[in-house]
Amino acid sequence: MKNFVTLWFLLSVFALFAQEKKPFPISLHGSIQSDWLVPQEDKSIGAQDYDEFALTNTYVDLNLISQYVDAGTRFEFLKYPLPGYDRGNGFSGYGFPFFYATGKDKHAKLTIGDFYDQFGNGLIFRTYEDRNIGIDNSLRGARLILTPYKGIQFKALVGKQRRYWENNAGKVWGGDLELNIDQWIKKLEETNTYLTLGGSFVSKNEPDEIVPIDAIHRLNMPQNVGAYDVRAQLQKGNFSFLAEYAEKANDPSSDNLYIYKKGNALLLSGAYAKTGMSVLLQAKRSDNMTFKSMRSDVGNSSYINRLPAFTAQQTYALAALYPYATQPDGEWAFQGTFNYNFKRKTLLGGKYGTAVKLNASYIRNINKQYVNGYDPAAGGKWVLLGTEGYTSKFFSFGKELYYQDLTLNLDKKLTQDFKLNLMYMNQKYNPKVVRNEPEDIITSNIFIAEGKYNINKKMTLRAEAQYLNASDYAGDAKTEIFDRVNQGDWLAGVLELSVLPYFMFTVQDMYNVGITDTHYYKALVSFTYQAHFIQFGYGRTRAGRDCSGGVCRDVPASRGFTLSYNYNF
Repeated sequence: MKNFVTLWFLLSVFALFAQEKKPFPISLHGSIQSDWLVPQEDKSIGAQDYDEFALTNTYVDLNLISQYVDAGTRFEFLKYPLPGYDRGNGFSGYGFPFFYATGKDKHAKLTIGDFYDQFGNGLIFRTYEDRNIGIDNSLRGARLILTPYKGIQFKALVGKQRRYWENNAGKVWGGDLELNIDQWIKKLEETNTYLTLGGSFVSKNEPDEIVPIDAIHRLNMPQNVGAYDVRAQLQKGNFSFLAEYAEKANDPSSDNLYIYKKGNALLLSGAYAKTGMSVLLQAKRSDNMTFKSMRSDVGNSSYINRLPAFTAQQTYALAALYPYATQPDGEWAFQGTFNYNFKRKTLLGGKYGTAVKLNASYIRNINKQYVNGYDPAAGGKWVLLGTEGYTSKFFSFGKELYYQDLTLNLDKKLTQDFKLNLMYMNQKYNPKVVRNEPEDIITSNIFIAEGKYNINKKMTLRAEAQYLNASDYAGDAKTEIFDRVNQGDWLAGVLELSVLPYFMFTVQDMYNVGITDTHYYKALVSFTYQAHFIQFGYGRTRAGRDCSGGVCRDVPASRGFTLSYNYNF
C-alpha cells in the first residue's frame, strides 16, 4: 500500500506540473472501484461464515495521457475476495499486476507492458477484463499498431498471458490485417457502400507436458498451435452483413480430453435497420474451439479466444436465473431480434407511441461420430485420449437441445408521467450441458411488469413484479430432496425511489414458491455526487451463476452488509 500511495502522489504532482507546460500537456485519468461485504452465516440459504471480518474486491486505475506517450498502472487488492472468486486457485492477492507505456504518432502506436485487444469477433483472439465474472487475461509483452495508409490497419503482438497473479509459461503471438476497401474506391462511398476485409493469425508456444496414456506411454504434445481467421463485413444502405471463419490446429487440452482434432468456427450475421424498425439474424457453428495458453487450466482463465454468446443479456432477476454458458466443444447457435416502434397517434401507437421487441435464441449440439466405438451414454470419456476424438459433418445437427428462448417486450408510455414495460419469456435450459448437473431440461415461463412514474421533476418511483413458472420439477419439498438447479416457481419484486440528483432507495425480494419457501431480500441506499457513487445495503444473495457474454462464474449464497464505491476522474 505504501508503494501505491507513493506512486499516486508522484503521478499526481507530475501531471499537475506538466499541465502548466505547453505544448505538451499531460493529464491524469483513472478510476476507483471498491466492493465490500461484511458476511454473516445463514444456514437456511447455505451462506457460510468467513474468518475475515470483511471481504473486498478493490481496483484503482491510473493513466497518464499526453500527445505522444501514454502510461498507466492498476492496483488491485483481492487478498480477501468476495464470495465466488476462487481464492484457492490463485485469484486472491494484492499488488500492481497491470502496467503499460504506449508511444504513438499519426501512423503508429507501440505498447510495452500489459494490454487488451481483439481480432475480429474474437474467434481466435480476445483479451479483456470483466470484473463481474473475475476474468483478466491480458497479455504482457509488446503490441504494434500501424496505419500506414488510409483504410489499412495492421497489428502485431507477442506476450505471456495473465493468470491471476502470474503469467502462463506459454507465449502468444499473432497479427491482424484489416482493410477498409470503401476508402480506396470512391464509387463505393458515393453509393453508401462500405466493405471491410480482415484476416488474422495467432499461435501459442507452450512447453511440453507429461500426460500419461499408460504405465510406459505418454502423449506427444504439440508445442506450437496456430489458428487463423478470415472475415468480411459489407454495409449497403440500411443492410449490413458479416461473415467470419476461423480454424485452429489440433490442440489437446484438459477441456477436450486431450484429443488431436482441429477446431473451427463460422459466424454469420445480417441486419436491416431504418427509422422505427430493425432486424438482426445471426448463426454460429463452433467445433472444438477451446484455445488456451495453458492446456491444463480448467477454469475461465487462460483463454486466448472467446466465442460470442447468441443469447440476449438479461437484466431482470428471474429472466437471468438460468443464464447460458457458451459450449466451445461444439454447438449450433441461432439468434434473431426484431424491433418495431409504432408511431404516435396511430391505432397501436396511441398518444405516445409503442415499442415492441421480439428476441429468439436456439442452441443445440453438433452431430459427432466418435472413434473407437465410443458411446457417450456409456461414460468412460478417457477412451478418446490421444485420438482424433470424433468426426462431424459441418451441416449436421445433433439431437440434444442446449438452450432456447423466446422473449417479447412491450414498452409503452401511458401518460406524460407513467411508462410501462411488459415482458414475456419462454425458456428451455439444459442443466446437464450448461451446469453439468444430472437434471432434465427446465422449461420456464416468465412474466414481468415494470412501471416508472415521475412524481415530480426530482422524484421517480420504479416498480417491478416478476413471476417464473418452471415445469418438469422433480423435487420433493417434504423430504427436502430437490433439484440443485430447478427449484420450481419464483416470485420477485423491486421498488426503487430516485431523488435527484443524489439519492436512490431500493428494496427487492426473490421468493421461492412452495419448495424452499425462502426469501432473498435486499435493501440498498445509493448516493451520487459528481463522479462519486456510493451504495450501502444489507440482504441475501441466492446461490447461482453470474454470466456475461456466455462466460459464467458460480456465485455461492451469501448474506451481510454490502458497500460499493466508484469514482472516475
